[in-house]
Amino acid sequence: MSHEASMLQTPAPHTVPSTPPLMQRLVDNFDACWVDDTSGNAFLEQAGDCVLFIAGDPVRFPECLDVAVVLPELQKQFADGFRVAVAVREAEDALARRYGATKRPSLVFLRDGQYVTTVTGMLDWDDYVRAVGLALTAPVSRVPGIGIPLVAVNSSSCS
Repeated sequence: MSHEASMLQTPAPHTVPSTPPLMQRLVDNFDACWVDDTSGNAFLEQAGDCVLFIAGDPVRFPECLDVAVVLPELQKQFADGFRVAVAVREAEDALARRYGATKRPSLVFLRDGQYVTTVTGMLDWDDYVRAVGLALTAPVSRVPGIGIPLVAVNSSSCS
């Protein structure tokens, strides 16, 4: 292939450049979907349960790669359970703010587009199975950290 021809080729639409292979594997082999903070809304708001995987930087949070390996196994464990969305790196912070996910890696559980809960970090298998089972049966809830901030008005000090 000539240099000019190779320059004209672009990555497949489902490939995100500079993505660790274990993350790309979720999309290529396990029907996960890349999402960002705007174009991913349609996928996240579909009926049923969805897990949004917000991985974080694999250098800073190497356990995100372990979660990427375990996530398909959890999907098999709960065969009728959930579809998977993977946040693209550039949108992780915006999606994390939207769903109150303050730690990395995070699995944000949504139902019919509404927040349910978040499971963070890498867990032992039994703990993961328990946490995912609870998430899949829990009611939707309020996103953590979303609400009316408390502000002191006209606060005075005692002197």
